[in-house]
Amino acid sequence: MSIRVSRRNFLKLSATGVATSSMAMLGFAPEPAMASIRHFKLTAAKVTRNTCTYCSVGCGMLLYSRGDNSINTVEDIYHVEGDPDHPVSRGSLCPRGAGVLDFIKSESRLSHPEVREPGTNEWKRISWNEALDRIARHMKDDRDKNFVTRDQHGHLVNHWTTTGFLAASATSNETAYLTQKIVRSLGMVAIDNQARV
Repeated sequence: MSIRVSRRNFLKLSATGVATSSMAMLGFAPEPAMASIRHFKLTAAKVTRNTCTYCSVGCGMLLYSRGDNSINTVEDIYHVEGDPDHPVSRGSLCPRGAGVLDFIKSESRLSHPEVREPGTNEWKRISWNEALDRIARHMKDDRDKNFVTRDQHGHLVNHWTTTGFLAASATSNETAYLTQKIVRSLGMVAIDNQARV
């Protein structure tokens, strides 16, 4: 069965369609028949700005987490995206940065300091305070033992050559400046940056 449309009816239908679409564009569209509220997954999220730790570019990230620090809630990061206001990446993330949620939720991720005592093959969990105290003690002992005040020609050098420092590359200029000042004031000579790794 074929539908026959005369030229006059075709023009009437076309004019009606154009008029209807023009009115819709001007805001005279009817309301949807079934309007409902849609709950978006990021509506009640707590947003935390962070810097990607994978390489030396230092892209900005937005971490979305659940929980409001109340007693019976479990804090959980459930979405990560690029920070559009970050001056380095402007919201872009590479595949590693975009997949950082898998790293955050990995069961093999180290979340606390551990130490392996000399002569053992077992790793023991320690507190952050204990870890920082141990690092400071090892650094002090090594510096006291190996600090060089003068070279073989008698020139004042104040060098500490047996310990090195690897700085983070995804830091601000101010942090990098302070890191250099502190490390150089200790006399360290072997200083490098993660950007070269």
